[in-house]
Amino acid sequence: MHVNLVLTVVCITRLCPAVCGVNLGTCILQGDPQPPALFKDGDFIIGGAFTIHDHMRTEKHTYTRRPQPLECIGSMDFRELRFARVLQFAIQEINNSSDLLPGITLGYHIYDSCASVPMVMKVAFQLANGLGLVFNDTDSCAKSAAVLALVGESGSTAAISTSRLFGSFGIPQVSHYATCACLSDKRQHPTFFRTIPSDHHQVAALARMVKHFGWTWIGTVRSDSDYGNNGMASFLKAAEEEGICVEYSEAYYRTQPRSKLKRVADVIRRSTARVIVAFMSVGDVRVLLEELSQQPPPPMQWIGSETWITDPQILRFNLCIGAVGFAIPRSVIPGFRNFLFDLSPEQVLKFPLLTEFWERSFSCSLKQQTGSSTAMPACNGTEDLRALQNPYTDTSQLRITNMVYKATYAIAHALHGIVCNEKGCGKNIKIEPRKVFDQLKQVNFTKNNYSVSFDSNGDPVATYELVNWQFQGDGSVHFVTVGQYDASQPKGQEFSLSRTIIWYDGSEKVPVSVCSESCPPGTRKAVKKGRPVCCYDCINCAEGQISNETDCHKCLPEYWPNNKKNKCLAKPVEFLSWNEILGIILAASSIAGSLVALSITLVLYKNRASPIVRANNSELSFLLLFSLTLCFLCSLTFIGRPTEWSCMLRHTAFGITFVLCISCVLGKTIVVLMAFKATLPGSNVMKWFGPHQQRLSVFSFTLVQVLICVLWLTISPPFPYNNMQHYKEKIILECSLGSAIGFWAVLGYIGLLAFLCFILAFLARKLPDKFNEAKFITFSMLIFCAVWITFVPAYVSSPGKFTVAVEIFAILASSFGLILCIFAPKCFIIVFRPDQNTKKHLMGKVSTKVH
Repeated sequence: MHVNLVLTVVCITRLCPAVCGVNLGTCILQGDPQPPALFKDGDFIIGGAFTIHDHMRTEKHTYTRRPQPLECIGSMDFRELRFARVLQFAIQEINNSSDLLPGITLGYHIYDSCASVPMVMKVAFQLANGLGLVFNDTDSCAKSAAVLALVGESGSTAAISTSRLFGSFGIPQVSHYATCACLSDKRQHPTFFRTIPSDHHQVAALARMVKHFGWTWIGTVRSDSDYGNNGMASFLKAAEEEGICVEYSEAYYRTQPRSKLKRVADVIRRSTARVIVAFMSVGDVRVLLEELSQQPPPPMQWIGSETWITDPQILRFNLCIGAVGFAIPRSVIPGFRNFLFDLSPEQVLKFPLLTEFWERSFSCSLKQQTGSSTAMPACNGTEDLRALQNPYTDTSQLRITNMVYKATYAIAHALHGIVCNEKGCGKNIKIEPRKVFDQLKQVNFTKNNYSVSFDSNGDPVATYELVNWQFQGDGSVHFVTVGQYDASQPKGQEFSLSRTIIWYDGSEKVPVSVCSESCPPGTRKAVKKGRPVCCYDCINCAEGQISNETDCHKCLPEYWPNNKKNKCLAKPVEFLSWNEILGIILAASSIAGSLVALSITLVLYKNRASPIVRANNSELSFLLLFSLTLCFLCSLTFIGRPTEWSCMLRHTAFGITFVLCISCVLGKTIVVLMAFKATLPGSNVMKWFGPHQQRLSVFSFTLVQVLICVLWLTISPPFPYNNMQHYKEKIILECSLGSAIGFWAVLGYIGLLAFLCFILAFLARKLPDKFNEAKFITFSMLIFCAVWITFVPAYVSSPGKFTVAVEIFAILASSFGLILCIFAPKCFIIVFRPDQNTKKHLMGKVSTKVH
């Protein structure tokens, strides 16, 4: 056979006469021509090639004798025979049409390629150069093609072989079943067309469907051919882009050793993936399922390519119940069913192919009627095709059949555009295949509501039906259309479901096929070393992070994870509120303190003429009470949500009022010291510290604090601040100091005055006086200093709103300490011991000492 093929190729070249050993100017096709399985003469001939048998007889070549003619053997594919018959039917319709090629008779030469590349190539050479013709051309062995176009091949590998040959001669080829995306490459296959969509669209649809149902862990098996290898390579690329992992990817071809088939079957049985994508031809998937049936694997969901998902022969395998896959849309061809049944034994005997079909279908022999001997009984003439139930007679699923029908009409329309015009059609016109090719690119028509056209790659618009194998009420399994895929729709809208899918386990619940279960909330995926990304462990997310399906993500600073750690919630905001108990207690204490100060002021004012009030400068006493009232009230500015104004007011008001307060106490302390010295003989010190000077000192001390506050507010004032560092799970609303130097300068100045006042009061505590106010000032300053010394570490270490509460407490405690230590003794005497509220009593001790 190989020798024949080489000589045939050479005979087409200019070297033909020398190599073939014939006379110059004479060239013959070497070897025995392959007769067509079905043929009809006509004005123009259309070729056809179908895989009707699944094997070719092979022999071992010795190169010492002439090889035997190629011969197709094995089981007959009745569905492929139906494909060949629909080409006959289409040409019969065209010949009877008054609109398409009127007056022109089309003929056909249909061959059985029996899924063998050698047979395909021999058929292709015959179709391209004629059958057994002798050429008289001294220049070349080449001659115009015997056919103008070819319908076929069924397989991608065979189509690739014929396309490369036909492309060299410019002969167009329209395939009905070759889906390999590689055939869209016009540089390698310039004259190739097809009515079935390219696998480029199918693999994209399959990958999208697998992703749609949430399957991330799948197995794949393919035919070890151009169809399977190219299609699966495209699918694996699309699956990777969709985040789908493949546990295994096996290849098998039915002519390979059985040991490889067993190995592929064992891989499938041991797999953990519950979904298997089979990109295989009908013959290959049938052999694989037969092997798997001997020792069934665990139930799994089969996803099929268009070649086998609607093949009735595969329905007998229960392994595939619930299978899902994309198929060519189902169609109707009016009159075709009657054409299939319109066969008589006399017509059948004209063609060996039909004779074999008849005998296989009815298990009887037609040849016995002509004297042949066979083991089968003779046919009695009562056989009825309508009683048969096989793929040949099944016209309920005319899918690929319609692709042959459309391919035949596409060629007829191209011929019509060449030989016909307004005046009619010319049958004697010489047509070059290149003209048919050019015209096919412009074909655009509708037949039986099915449009036919080709894009620049020779491909049609991709449309599929999503088919599901479902049990019917009578227990049979049918192909049920459950969805659609239309590549012409906008992106994202190509795939749609119209019915419920019944899966392999008989339920409507989508099966699960994952390598690792989804991680629970609060955890993330950690890929296992050496395993696909779909196989992972789950580890906890870090604090402050939430998890989605793949990884942990940190919440925004203003948010914090919920308890399940699958959602970020806004952090609760915390500040010392008016509505909470602590805020209410502090506010009430502040108001109570100011009321106490006002009450004392009222008592002193009513008794302002009494000696105890007039002692130690009553003017400073009233100013001190006023400043203490302000001290109590300034603590209210620390309660509530911080704002820009409240932040600036709270610290400056606190600093100024306390300096005013300490200045008054300091003035009273100095008055006590100066008053004692004034009683000494010859002392004139009080003239340097009279009321005017006392007011000036209070003003001066306070002015310094005012200047410090003004500088603070001017350079870097306090401002509201969302503190998210102290607590991770909540936000503390507080006032940022702005300039820490300004804050500590304010406190430091208060502390300096308080310390000075404490020293002076301490020195004057034992001065001889019945009512020595310096003693009470000493106690008050002692309390004041103790409170604020304790405040510093408490303020720094207190968390959140308690920082503000500590500051308010310090203000209130020091204010109460001052007002109680300085004014409580006076009020006690005024109210309860009025007999001691006399000048004589107050000066008694002093008079005795002097005396």
